[in-house]
Amino acid sequence: MQVGNNSQINADVYLNAQQSLNKIATGVTLNQASNDASSLAISNNLQVQANGYTQAIENTNSAMAQTQIADGATKEQASILDNVKEKLLQASTDTTSQEGRDAILKDVKSLLEQFDNIASSTNYNGNTLLQNSQTDNSESSNFQFQAGEESSDIIEASGVQSNTEGLGLSTLLNQDASSFSSSDARSFLENVDDAISGLSDIRSEFGSVSNQLESSSRNLLTQKNQTLEANSVFDVDYAKESANFSKQNVLAQIGAFASAQANNINQQTVGRLLT
Repeated sequence: MQVGNNSQINADVYLNAQQSLNKIATGVTLNQASNDASSLAISNNLQVQANGYTQAIENTNSAMAQTQIADGATKEQASILDNVKEKLLQASTDTTSQEGRDAILKDVKSLLEQFDNIASSTNYNGNTLLQNSQTDNSESSNFQFQAGEESSDIIEASGVQSNTEGLGLSTLLNQDASSFSSSDARSFLENVDDAISGLSDIRSEFGSVSNQLESSSRNLLTQKNQTLEANSVFDVDYAKESANFSKQNVLAQIGAFASAQANNINQQTVGRLLT
């Protein structure tokens, strides 16, 4: 003899309660393909896209930090060149003695050495920014910043050679003090003016790249927020799921009570049949 029971009903109630609890715990309505395969695929794609935007934003922020470091270094270099020009103007007049002019040239050389030190030491995360490397004063390679999800989403910064060689000041740096005349000082003024102009061009490009990165970062943040908002339709309605979980618990308790009562009745019936 087989005695009937409510095991299937109880199993369904238990399964519903478990699914509801799982949604509450994870915060999403789609935790497995059986919930809704097509919607789960859409949700996963949106989440992957949002994660891509997050990484792209981090890339642009790092690139902006690198650009700002380079710009700050060239700002200091610009200050040095201004000082060099002032000293050359002082050495250009014949009211300055030869001894004074020699001292001025010594100061100029010290300033230009500091100029090169800035070029060789300015780096970000191991990348030398103002020349090829710390020991190689040739032009640096172009920098390519990944500023989006696609391989084509690149913002590029041109190579830089912001040192005395790159800006045409090597001759001044190597000038012999014994033959440094007022006319020599005047002849170097044009070189320094050209160097100041060249450095301004470098700083201008840094500014342009920084503006592109800032614009890209704002756009990426907007796209990320919109993507997350689109994916939020799959988020759990906690009030609804909490109510559903409570309902399933009540049904489970009712089912357990009913099952116990049914078992008692069945046992009594079997007992009577056996007596």
